Amino acid sequence: MFIPTLKNDSELYPYRHGLYFAFFNALNWQVATGTTLVLFMAQLGADSFQVGLVCSWAYLLTPVQVLATAFLPHLGYKKLTLAGWGARSLFLLIPLGLALMAPAAPAAWMVYAMVAAMFFYSFSGSMGSAAMLNWLYVLVPAHVRGRYWSTDQMISGTAAVGTLIVSAVLFVVLPPYGAFLVQYLIAIFGAGMAFRMLSQLPDIERPMMMSLEKIVTDTPRLMLMPSPFRTYLWLAVLLFVTTTPILPFSVYYLKATAGLKLSHIMLFTMLHFLGLVGANWFMRSRMDRTGAKPFFLLSFVAYAVVAVGWLVFLHTGSVANLLLPGLFLLIGSASGCWTSANLDYLARLLPEHDRALSLSIHGAASAFLGGFSPVIWGLFLKGGDEVPSVNVLVFEAFFVVVFLSMLLLIVLLPRLGVKTGPVEPLLGGSWLLRPFRVVANLINLAEGPADRREDGPR
Repeated sequence: MFIPTLKNDSELYPYRHGLYFAFFNALNWQVATGTTLVLFMAQLGADSFQVGLVCSWAYLLTPVQVLATAFLPHLGYKKLTLAGWGARSLFLLIPLGLALMAPAAPAAWMVYAMVAAMFFYSFSGSMGSAAMLNWLYVLVPAHVRGRYWSTDQMISGTAAVGTLIVSAVLFVVLPPYGAFLVQYLIAIFGAGMAFRMLSQLPDIERPMMMSLEKIVTDTPRLMLMPSPFRTYLWLAVLLFVTTTPILPFSVYYLKATAGLKLSHIMLFTMLHFLGLVGANWFMRSRMDRTGAKPFFLLSFVAYAVVAVGWLVFLHTGSVANLLLPGLFLLIGSASGCWTSANLDYLARLLPEHDRALSLSIHGAASAFLGGFSPVIWGLFLKGGDEVPSVNVLVFEAFFVVVFLSMLLLIVLLPRLGVKTGPVEPLLGGSWLLRPFRVVANLINLAEGPADRREDGPR
């Protein structure tokens, strides 16, 4: 059983509402920022640039988290989290209303409304995420923290896969707008329940201030001065810039140009998620013995194979339809290999006593710069027809770029030092799947109650 009870896990039981939050929140983000969003935008007649934009808001608005930390000394962790999470759920009423209208010939303003709604959804989510991860991290005692976060990941992953299965069934039994309507109702229900679960948790003492001087002085040095961290940082940025557009534009192409059934596309997305989970499970018992580099290599090779597979599919059309399940599974596996290897390597690369700023820089630079990629590619991927579609030649060029980038990453990989053996894991790695959490480590630079007790009154 994932959910702790007094009988099966009395130590985690007092913090069960945080785990309930993980479940209900997955019902929200899987619909609001995942495949449903791409398919709904395509249904409304959005072009590739508009799809790329809404899929990038969560990444491009991550700097809002840094600004939101200024409210922590005034509001505290719980109030800031609840304010952001409560506000973002309101913006899901816009896609819900559009689905209720079920327009046979959608007007241009409907797409613009979705772009604006997802902007404010992501903005509010970034505000709330500025405090949430560290609030829960401090709230949960250290001796059960690892078990808590692994349970959090299992629960949210299970809810996300379940949401995808339900969404696929809805597209089979209901007309498109009816299926979208039910999915957004699920997302709003999940958001409301997630808010309620968070409100059941106690607050912690608010921090006094952020170490802004350290942020301003150390960030340029860490990003630009020669070091093993800088080498790894820009390798990660290259990977994110290259691979972030793969999943949203693959889904958009299958809907807008290939004309696949929406239920089939949902099942392909589920295979992507299962591939990610399977890769993490496979690596779990092997990472300490081999280190991260073999799995980096496996991720780069898998992405290269994905690029070749898509090029074959685009050239042969329906003849290669059987490739699609394998390609989506492989995309997830490549992402899963990178996720665990990245967290393992960062844990070995960064000193345990001074990780907060480096982790935040790594996450923010990768997510923020990677977020520009779908927007830029979306400009060039527009089809020439009045009906939204994908320019196949440009889409092929995109996968050529993916393939060449993976070859470059394979060549650069030996520059990373070899680090093996057991290491204390990084527990905040869910930002790789949920970019709202990307700068959460930065709040560790705030002076909290423990710091004030050690240093005396200020």
